[in-house]
Amino acid sequence: MTVSITAVDWQAHREKLLAIRVAVFVEEQGVPSELEHDEHDADALHVLATDDRYGAIGTGRLLANGHIGRMAVLASHRGQGIGGDMLRALLDIAAQRDLPQVFLNAQCSAVPFYERHGFIAEGDVFIDAGIDHRRMCRLLNR
Repeated sequence: MTVSITAVDWQAHREKLLAIRVAVFVEEQGVPSELEHDEHDADALHVLATDDRYGAIGTGRLLANGHIGRMAVLASHRGQGIGGDMLRALLDIAAQRDLPQVFLNAQCSAVPFYERHGFIAEGDVFIDAGIDHRRMCRLLNR
């Protein structure tokens, strides 16, 4: 299995990106489908993880203000480092754009994953789409 992580255009890859997010967030986690697509998708930079045998398997996005979000890997491909590879790609892009820091709203179950990648939790737990989250930030080397 060969996995590649590529920055992609929302319009050209919308169906693949949404299919992953719907499978993970809506079907697995019960997030209301109307919350999955928002006005930021068209302007965000998206990464798409693809497997040479299975096609599209993961996605994430970076907003112009440094907000990383919509990180999702299909259940069948978790535990193989794909999420970390996507996150590193987004961090590299943020650094190339001279962003001083990035931030995200992590599901509490994912906080250890982001901590392993240098993110620090801030503030109290809050609920988003019925799921406990923590805001996390990471300074970027300039």
